[in-house]
Amino acid sequence: MKRILITGGAGFIGSHLCERLLNEGNEIVCLDNYFTGTKQNIIHLLDNHNFELVRHDITSPYFVEVDEIYNLACPASPVHYQYNPIKTVKTSVMGAINVLGLAKRIHAKVLQASTSEVYGDPEVHPQPEMYWGNVNPIGVRSCYDEGKRCAETLFMDYHRQNNVKIKIVRIFNTYGPRMNPDDGRVVSNFIVQALQGKDITIYGDGTQTRSFQYVDDLVEVMIRMMRTGDDFIGPVNTGNPCEFTMLELAEKVIQLTGTKSKIVFEPLPSDDPKQRKPDITLAKERLGWEPKIPLEEGLVKTIAYFKDTLK
Repeated sequence: MKRILITGGAGFIGSHLCERLLNEGNEIVCLDNYFTGTKQNIIHLLDNHNFELVRHDITSPYFVEVDEIYNLACPASPVHYQYNPIKTVKTSVMGAINVLGLAKRIHAKVLQASTSEVYGDPEVHPQPEMYWGNVNPIGVRSCYDEGKRCAETLFMDYHRQNNVKIKIVRIFNTYGPRMNPDDGRVVSNFIVQALQGKDITIYGDGTQTRSFQYVDDLVEVMIRMMRTGDDFIGPVNTGNPCEFTMLELAEKVIQLTGTKSKIVFEPLPSDDPKQRKPDITLAKERLGWEPKIPLEEGLVKTIAYFKDTLK
């Protein structure tokens, strides 16, 4: 049994990670300020004696004795991270400083949940880890993109200067049950609109592409990454390299929900990437990992979740 701190543990991804690590017999400290996370995501874990829930904002230091830390705390959808961009930067940067300071003091291993947004609107396709990105430092998405880039810098510098044991994973589009229905992400947007019989909104002409990773595949790669030796720190891309246009995704959701919703088109938001697809060669070679759950199977599970929650 390990004692593990998960910041952002009541969020979409964090709650699945809490559940998986708890089921493996670990003791979990779930920390969240409920900005985008919700107690409903982890309420089924509260009766487990090995699960501890703490309401705390990681921009303030937190002191606890643990073996490992997964740092997931940060709003990750444009709707939420643009709502309070200064807070978003603080969460990424000060949050990283606080978890790294904690890890340094207690000699814990710490994993940073970074993002494909560090690549910006990429000029290289697909994106390998060695690509430095094409990021606008003063745009509306910069609070998240540059905040996560700075967090990676901090992780590397704490590792080089203070020998903190770190891991970095760069997460590409992830979906699944417990997504926030109003988070503005394309999968949840399309499903919610379809189930409510509303028009499905595509921004741009629908030819821009994304690759969609089911949440269980992400949890698996994060745990595998944490279990690697201290010589392998990343960053490592995690995502599904199967690429779909927004139009293909919308048509798939219409088919699976049986909705009579129509597709409508709106202008593309500022700095929205035209293509996003991970090169997962490194994850395959070093972690023996690749995604197992195809888009249709994952969408069926996600649609079933939203049918329950939207009642």
